[in-house]
Amino acid sequence: MVGKHACPECGANLEWNAKAQSLKCPYCGTLVEWSEPTREQLGQQVQELDLEQALRDPASAKGWGTERYEVQCQNCRAISVLSSKTAAQRCDFCGSPAIVAHEQGQAAITPQSLLPFKISDGQIRDKIRKWYGSRWFAPNKLKTAALTDTLHGVYLPYWTFDAHADADWRADAGFYYYTTETYRDSNGNTQTRQVRHVRWEPASGSLAHFFDDELVPATVGVHAELLRQIEPFPTTSDLKPYTPEFVRGWTVERYQVDLGRAAQLNLKSMDEQLRALCARQIPGDTYRDLRVQREYQGRTFKHILVPVWLVGYTYGSKTYQIVANGYTGQIAGERPYSWIKITLAVLAVLLLIVLMAPLFVQQ
Repeated sequence: MVGKHACPECGANLEWNAKAQSLKCPYCGTLVEWSEPTREQLGQQVQELDLEQALRDPASAKGWGTERYEVQCQNCRAISVLSSKTAAQRCDFCGSPAIVAHEQGQAAITPQSLLPFKISDGQIRDKIRKWYGSRWFAPNKLKTAALTDTLHGVYLPYWTFDAHADADWRADAGFYYYTTETYRDSNGNTQTRQVRHVRWEPASGSLAHFFDDELVPATVGVHAELLRQIEPFPTTSDLKPYTPEFVRGWTVERYQVDLGRAAQLNLKSMDEQLRALCARQIPGDTYRDLRVQREYQGRTFKHILVPVWLVGYTYGSKTYQIVANGYTGQIAGERPYSWIKITLAVLAVLLLIVLMAPLFVQQ
């Protein structure tokens, strides 16, 4: 368990403050700058863990360094880790009030590192308002609603994977060449045209590649397509060792894609990337029958937390999300469409075509 860091003025537990980019006392407001000595006091260095060993001998729960409670949403199934039993009235991910206590899993792997929030809630609110304003076909009610009032900061679980890859490939490389042929057109006239052909030759090669911090999200609370739009997270350079000061006062989602499943997803992703890298080495203009033999060595992983600002709201009968990268500020969202506005826009285009038609006829 990681030790606590007390406020030097009142002794309360310090929390990470995104706006101040330092530790802050939630009671007296004292700021304590995050420094290397502080990091050494609160946590260990960020480490890569051996994947094969972890899969053979799953780690048991290590604790969060502070007392936490889990609740599960019965609507979206997200499991939130909270600092208080009474902290949650609605799900931070979908807004549903259907949340129940969840028994903490005994095989949970505590995150070893995280990216702390760098973008404050005020900055994100401004970005979301601008995002609302740029949605031309959104209902007017959506643009005037104070949806930023539902803004939550959450830490989402991710797995990262490293691996050294060696691959040998074989394929048929295709080279284009052209011949001229004669034909008769529809009027019976003789014409010529260039016809493309392919000359196939055997080709082979090999490559070595290092996969560094390949990301696999372990969340079910945030829609996957939105997450991909706000990536990347700078995990190769800016991760900090896990310490409860960073997550105290914030909602943390417990991973629901376990290590075994995440490793399989990572393997599939690396295979696809390796195949694409091999395809780039094939000479010529095209290829066929690409066969790749690959081997991975030194596969390691980390369980990390990344910061995300989230707005979940219901419009009509559907639930929508707006998410923002809490470290870079990148934003992505879903929103309903106003069919009245779309219909009026289509009618306006048709009217313009009708009005412009006589001008084209005169020409």
